[in-house]
Amino acid sequence: MAMEYSLSDLLERMYENQLALEGALMELVIHAEDQGSRDVGENVRGALYVLGENAGHIKQGLAKLRSRNL
Repeated sequence: MAMEYSLSDLLERMYENQLALEGALMELVIHAEDQGSRDVGENVRGALYVLGENAGHIKQGLAKLRSRNL
């Protein structure tokens, strides 16, 4: 029988995916900037800022959700 995941488990995995994508994008930003693409770097850094801001809210929401499930 397949294990069923709770909503908090699903959201935790989505959060982890967001962090992984954020790290991968940062590597690409550094590479693009090293190649002289400052405009691309600035644009992606703006998107990364939004990801970082949202990550904090997601983490707090997950903590509240997990505490309610205990």
